[in-house]
Amino acid sequence: MSEPAGAPLRIVVADDQASVREGLVLLLGGLPDIDVVAAAADGAEALALVDEHRPDAILLDLHMPVLDGIGATRRLAAEHPSVVVVVLTTYADDTSVRDALRAGARSYLTKDADRADIARALHAAVGGFSVLDPRAHAALLAPEAPPDAPRPTASPSDGLTEREWQILALIARGHTNPEIAAQLYLSGHTVKTHVSRIFAKTGSRDRAAAIGYAHRHSMG
Repeated sequence: MSEPAGAPLRIVVADDQASVREGLVLLLGGLPDIDVVAAAADGAEALALVDEHRPDAILLDLHMPVLDGIGATRRLAAEHPSVVVVVLTTYADDTSVRDALRAGARSYLTKDADRADIARALHAAVGGFSVLDPRAHAALLAPEAPPDAPRPTASPSDGLTEREWQILALIARGHTNPEIAAQLYLSGHTVKTHVSRIFAKTGSRDRAAAIGYAHRHSMG
């Protein structure tokens, strides 16, 4: 909903980490031009609070329980199109950025942004402008995976994205992180982030365990 000129921006904050969530409420709530009307610990709670308070914008983390940030963004875009979504997350890899923007997020920031950056991004987004963190912008400009990149031959319910499947397949073939980065046109940091997620989602403690998982799912 749109506020009268000069009125504080009404926002909801959503982050599953209590310390981050409470910190953002304190930081942003202390600004005269921002009013934090509610704070949520997951995507489902965020939707309920948006429905209750009808804010101008929501500052949303991507990785949350119950309903993650991508799913929450899709629901918000469908059910509350006037509420602007600004992502604030740790991740700036190409998959996260593209998925968030495709779901309907207006802007994308990483958690090293300071209070002034976040406030400016919120106001700009409500004003109709998109703001991208420099790392997110670089990821967005990176080319999509080449058509001959490896694809999964199984579909386990582990939550791996297609890009994570591609990287896991390359790990199973013995490729190092730098080799994977070169083949998929990704930065070394992005590959490292994906590998960490792959380990977490597959319950792998190291590359050897991940390779074993890949072979069990006919990827190697």
